Amino acid sequence: MSDGTQDILKDATTAAAAAAGGSLFSTFDIVMLVVLLGAAIWWLYSSRKDNKKDEIVLSKYSIQTAGSIQVTENSFIKKLQSSGRKLVVFYGSQTGTGEEFAGRLAKEGARYKMKGMVADPEECDMEELTKLPDIESSLAVFCMATYGEGDPTDNAMEFYEWLKNGDPNLTGLNYAVFGLGNKTYEHYNAVAIYLDKRLEELGASRVYELGLGDDDANIEDDFITWKDKFWPSVCEKFNIESTGEEELTRQFRLVTHAPDEIPTNNIFTGEIARLHSLQVQRPPYDAKNPFLAQIKVNRELHKAGDRSCLHVEFDISDSKMRYEAGDHVAVYPINDSTLVERIGELTNSDLNEIFSLINTDQESSKKNPFPCPTSYRTALSHYLEITALPRTHIMRELAEYCSDEEDKKKLLLMATNSQEGKALYQSFVVDACRNIAHILEDIKSCKPPLDHICELLPRLQPRFYSISSSPKLHPETVHVTAVVVEYKTLTGRINKGVATTWLAQHKPEDGKPLPRVPIYIRKSQFRLPLQPQTPIIMVGPGTGFAPFRGFLQERAHARANGKEVGDNILYFGCRHRDQDYIYQEELEQYETNGDVKLNLAFSRDQAQKVYVTHLLEKNIDQIWDIIGNRNGHFYVCGDAKNMAVDVRNILLKAVQEKGGRTEAEAIQFLKKLDSMKKYSSDVWS
Repeated sequence: MSDGTQDILKDATTAAAAAAGGSLFSTFDIVMLVVLLGAAIWWLYSSRKDNKKDEIVLSKYSIQTAGSIQVTENSFIKKLQSSGRKLVVFYGSQTGTGEEFAGRLAKEGARYKMKGMVADPEECDMEELTKLPDIESSLAVFCMATYGEGDPTDNAMEFYEWLKNGDPNLTGLNYAVFGLGNKTYEHYNAVAIYLDKRLEELGASRVYELGLGDDDANIEDDFITWKDKFWPSVCEKFNIESTGEEELTRQFRLVTHAPDEIPTNNIFTGEIARLHSLQVQRPPYDAKNPFLAQIKVNRELHKAGDRSCLHVEFDISDSKMRYEAGDHVAVYPINDSTLVERIGELTNSDLNEIFSLINTDQESSKKNPFPCPTSYRTALSHYLEITALPRTHIMRELAEYCSDEEDKKKLLLMATNSQEGKALYQSFVVDACRNIAHILEDIKSCKPPLDHICELLPRLQPRFYSISSSPKLHPETVHVTAVVVEYKTLTGRINKGVATTWLAQHKPEDGKPLPRVPIYIRKSQFRLPLQPQTPIIMVGPGTGFAPFRGFLQERAHARANGKEVGDNILYFGCRHRDQDYIYQEELEQYETNGDVKLNLAFSRDQAQKVYVTHLLEKNIDQIWDIIGNRNGHFYVCGDAKNMAVDVRNILLKAVQEKGGRTEAEAIQFLKKLDSMKKYSSDVWS
């Protein structure tokens, strides 16, 4: 018993005796005091026992000092200083091209005595841009893509908002911007244009003019042309000179793993980021942690003809994912096994060999180009864009593996910025749609090692599809409507789309487990009006109808539940009514029920081709009535290059002729509708 316990016991006994002797307390009071005394002794004894137990438990753990705990470094300034670098290239990339361009610029910096570092703004403390001028002769380059309705990429969103809403002092910051966009979209390179202007407003110094890459034309050519003028400006600014010829150095070193060196459970088999993430699923699900969804339905929509269009339903019942009509679903595809095997043959490789590619730059946050260790088969199947057209820097690297001088000269020429080189690259690679396998087949003396090909090829990206269902009717499934891509090239080869080819080969079969594919939901701004009574016009030829199927499901559901629903006017087109009129029965039933007013164009069912734009032109009174008089919404989905441009021009015509506006006023009117989300586009090129 402790000294404290003995003291309390002594005091309590004395009190009890006094109480009994002085008749101040009854017998009941004395009994209660003794009970309380016992409880106090028990509490003190138990408390001391628990303290000893805590001491024993704590002794099993060692307390680490803060300095010994590994923390991911997000200070790009410290990385630059510790490695003696002056160039940092940030990228905003949705498909990987911006990241690739950033890597090429950082690598080329060595030729100009400006060793570079690639940085993802999402992984950096971007407020440190204010400290970059403290590093003498430093330079920040931004390779920034624009996607959607003029939006920054996911990894650049926070940085973009910081610049937009903050007021940092960037005086002394040297910078340059190259944008990646597509001229067929209305908000062409909006992010890069804003960034270039905003940095200057905040006091930064532009080292070279804004570069704008157009993916609808030849973004590779745009980038090469820009950087070939960018570097001389850098040299002039910092009074430096090129060291001469480009030095070809590998960014990643190869580690080949012997059989049984690495446990099977530690080898990546197609996971996007976390090992076993597809076997042990944990929400939330996103780009780095997709949900492995079952394919419940996979059926053909075309009734005849030589083309194929699939209706696919993904089961998301166990995912806790939610979606709205108009959202997109990302599908992670798997490359065609035939093409994978062909690359293995052309490089004389064992596709089952386990390997890792380790970044030679220890300061880089990107330790591997894709999840490692893995097999060559997995890398080619799950991680690399083997169907992509190789860019000019890949041609330059491949040239070093040619045993025939003529082959080498040909590849080297395509890597130059000369008119002859550009023309050859355009005809040999772009026009002929040659992928890496085709190039190795046709440049027969080129024998690169497979690990270098794995380093050079871009990362396989998810394919995005407009969701063609509404959660009001289908809360546990996501529907997709997709044309199977297959075409003959100028060389006579058959090229196939990655995702749709895989989907076409994986249909549910009786008695077999349902096929699965990794997916996640990406939110969109393509939304129905908040008020169901608001009238809408939808223009969606072909698979452009996909999001409008969800819209119609939602509005039909609202009407069936007694809500007032505005006019739903749909312009749909395809080639032949009896071949590729997708969802015909559904649409005709909606029309019968009064849920939609159909305007149909079957372009090849008559001698004179008729498209949805022809029908729109005939109905400009209706267009103006909806958007000008009735506060309605206008939507367009499909081809960005031609159809969407024609539709916009018809809208401008309606605003001018029926709304009494000048051309300039009509343009401003549409911009206002756009900013209010009353004119929305979901288009692709």
